[in-house]
Amino acid sequence: MKATSKIMYGIAVFMFIVSIIYVFATIHVEDTGNLVGYEWAGGVSLFLASALALMLGGYLHFTEKRIDVLPEDWEEAEISDGAGTLGFFSPNSIWPLAMSGSIALLGFGIIFMHYWLIAFGAVCLIYTTTMLNLQYGLPKEKH
Repeated sequence: MKATSKIMYGIAVFMFIVSIIYVFATIHVEDTGNLVGYEWAGGVSLFLASALALMLGGYLHFTEKRIDVLPEDWEEAEISDGAGTLGFFSPNSIWPLAMSGSIALLGFGIIFMHYWLIAFGAVCLIYTTTMLNLQYGLPKEKH
């Protein structure tokens, strides 16, 4: 098992233990606003966080079996073993700015409960996300 899946499994176990402790701790707190003395929002969110970490750990475990040994998993690795191309980052793309503007529109629509602004922001967000993903897949004359 590789390092990243071990980390995610460890986080899942920790979150599950914390959620059990949280359940028993909130049952004994006297609060009239909660149903049967249990605080549902925190307990459910901690349980779902542990389930998410478990799913990520399982995904990383299954995908790491198919790849070679990474420098993170090799005990005698040097720092230079992990060097190389990390990925392609577009320095002149306008689409992240356009996406943040459409997220702002969507957020303002949700805050002020203007359904037309929510719909317009959602359409803008879908369009800008699509254009961000296709910016190097489309020919230059289609930009």
